Amino acid sequence: MKLGSLKEGGRDGTLIVVSRDLARGARATGIAPTLQRALEDWSNTAPRLNALYESLNAGDAEDAFDIDLQALAAPLPRAYEFVDGSAYLPHVERVRRARNAEVPASFYIDPLMYQATSAGFLGPRDPVKVVSEDHGIDLEAEIVVITDDVPMAVTPAQAAGHIQLIGLVNDVSLRNLIPGELAKGFGFLQSKPRSALSPVFVTPDELEGAWDGNKVHLPLVTHINGAWFGAPEAGVDMQFDFSQLVAHAAKTRPLSAGTIVGSGTIANEDTSKGASCFAEKRTVETLRDGKPSTPFMSFGDVVHIEMKDRDGRSIFGAIEQRIEAQPLP
Repeated sequence: MKLGSLKEGGRDGTLIVVSRDLARGARATGIAPTLQRALEDWSNTAPRLNALYESLNAGDAEDAFDIDLQALAAPLPRAYEFVDGSAYLPHVERVRRARNAEVPASFYIDPLMYQATSAGFLGPRDPVKVVSEDHGIDLEAEIVVITDDVPMAVTPAQAAGHIQLIGLVNDVSLRNLIPGELAKGFGFLQSKPRSALSPVFVTPDELEGAWDGNKVHLPLVTHINGAWFGAPEAGVDMQFDFSQLVAHAAKTRPLSAGTIVGSGTIANEDTSKGASCFAEKRTVETLRDGKPSTPFMSFGDVVHIEMKDRDGRSIFGAIEQRIEAQPLP
């Protein structure tokens, strides 16, 4: 099934079920007022939400309405936790190579992960507002999974059973602020503003055969200002699958229902597939030419991120955002 949230009902939105073709919706407030509440009682709410979903697809749902993407919030407008990995090591290897640094051996057996911003997510059509272009505005096209309650110290095999939904994220990064922050040895803060989520999250069965081995085996396509930017294969070169990422996040603490776990920037060893962020593209240029030639994004640029099934149908809907200047208070 496919689930989204309307920009109504307070900070956590109003839960809706969305048809398979993303054209129609139905409020699910009789089952759960918000997606967060649904995930907290998933064993009870999921069957009822799925029944409403089947009714909507059959044209039988009461009070169904046409979907207006501008009216959609992020499916989870805010989450208790968002942890983001870096599971695609070709990206890490290239970045390190461009700095004449080796990849530590531990990176191949222990996932990279950081605590990301979760107090608020941008909707799929909300602008990305940044104070200055000098911050080095970048996108990161990624896949995320959403869990129910995950016990501490689960194994990857156990963690797989707690993955309930899948979606996309534009993990916005301010690249020119990152070096100074990392030099302090205490991680990201100002360089990682709010991210945007896809119009809907979907249950793994919606991906049919493309969800295999706890990975999504489809390309994630990014366009910038209407021009193709990249379509790396998400199921290729992923060093750690999502069950391993969830287990890593839960090693020393339980995860609350509604936790979002990100894959990190999708990247392939084959650079002809393009990139999922400007940092990756600039790194490829540096390795090839000795310096980057592509600038980071500017105000007015438009990002479009989407994943389609093998028949060309959008699965999660598209994230489409304009980069805009944030006025000072």
